Amino acid sequence: MAHFELDGVAIDIPEAMLDQVLRRALERGTYEHAEARAVALHLAPGDRVLELGAGAGFLSVQIARRVGAANLLAVEAHPGMAAVARANLARNGCEGTEVLEGAAVPDSYAAATIVFHPASAFWASSLIPPTPDAAVAGVPVPALPFGALLERHRADVAIIDIEGGEEFLFDAPWPRCPRLAIVEIHPRRYPSSSVQRIFDAASAMGLAYCAEGSRGTVVVFQRVDE
Repeated sequence: MAHFELDGVAIDIPEAMLDQVLRRALERGTYEHAEARAVALHLAPGDRVLELGAGAGFLSVQIARRVGAANLLAVEAHPGMAAVARANLARNGCEGTEVLEGAAVPDSYAAATIVFHPASAFWASSLIPPTPDAAVAGVPVPALPFGALLERHRADVAIIDIEGGEEFLFDAPWPRCPRLAIVEIHPRRYPSSSVQRIFDAASAMGLAYCAEGSRGTVVVFQRVDE
């Protein structure tokens, strides 16, 4: 188990889930720094947050400390990493956050499971079919309808970092529109037309691009009436 301390958060990650690039980002404190900045700028105590792609739980801890552990519902698709996120939340005094194992899917997806592709480092794993970096064949994981997650948690904020899977969550209007969405887009995983579709769909739901907190591929959308 590898141990890291960054931005006041203690994180333990199994060695098998790391590569050199990820290890370097964790050691230098650049891991998820853009997302953490957006969280610090926009989240307020009492916000109810749905986080897709909890990973090792670093950002989950940042969120839980700001809004309250019980106000965060985290989702992680990588087999084994949901347990890592739970342990790191507890390690940092954030008991009370629920971490679901599974992948968020569009509400139109009918099957109970979906194939997920683990990579040699957990942060590169995705619903998108294997790359040369894929460590193992795809594995079935629970399919969790996104709209149902938003409704169940009564989410004020959606935070989405799922390595390309976000593309499909914008194919239809969300049944519940949060006041804020923080989305990491992945232009290397899909064409520019998909990036445009994400922005167009967000706009149609009343979520406008917000420059404050947006940086690089991390994009903040804020409800226009806020």
